Amino acid sequence: MRPLTPVAPGTRLVLGIAFFVVFVAGWSLATFGGFVSPTFLADPVSMLRSGYALLATQGFGWDIGWTVWRVFGGFVIAAVLALPLGVAMGAYKPIEAFFEPFVSFARYLPASAFIPLLILWAGIGELQKLLVIFIGSVFQIILMIAVNVGNTRRDLVEAAYTLGAGDSGIIRRVLLPSSAPEIAEILRLVLGWAWTYVIVAELIGSSSGIGHMITDSQALLNTGQIIFGIIVIGLIGLVSDFLFKAFNAWLFPWRLA
Repeated sequence: MRPLTPVAPGTRLVLGIAFFVVFVAGWSLATFGGFVSPTFLADPVSMLRSGYALLATQGFGWDIGWTVWRVFGGFVIAAVLALPLGVAMGAYKPIEAFFEPFVSFARYLPASAFIPLLILWAGIGELQKLLVIFIGSVFQIILMIAVNVGNTRRDLVEAAYTLGAGDSGIIRRVLLPSSAPEIAEILRLVLGWAWTYVIVAELIGSSSGIGHMITDSQALLNTGQIIFGIIVIGLIGLVSDFLFKAFNAWLFPWRLA
């Protein structure tokens, strides 16, 4: 094992699975061994039973669907607005000077702090939840895209000007193609962050979703259901991340070269 030395795909898979095996073994030892009360932490078997009951008899699949819809809905709205503004900020320094102070300020504001205002403005319906995810995502995307576009190699820009490209041509033929792979990775990373915001949005004034189920389970001291809900979020996020990564690799194969 040496710094920055690549790991073979098979070894990476084995090591990744090994961590989960060790984690579940430690969890089992703590719960089955009686070191932790079931009131505070359910054992793995009880968690799976609780999860089966949620899916089979309590319509948890419906809650999962609502949560997925909220995450992707809020994220897509944020990406549609952030992409052109981020590119404009990265390409044109006056636009960056105008927007960057506010965007840098806003990205430090926790999305959860806006929930009381959003409930007043939009009620407790779907719009409020989408806006929480939107606020938590949009400013991060804008600033990261602006930085990435602004870091485009200057020699490529100068070469394009030398060959007769105009300002719009520089954006379409140099800045966007050069930045596109990294922009796709930025969107993949922020999608992962969006999953953290949806649970906050669903904890207050919600009658559906994984966060709503977790809140109800807390009132009943059902830690098995709580843990199952958390694991479901992690699995869905992991699958979406792998799909996004595979799509990026297919869309920009030269990035892996």
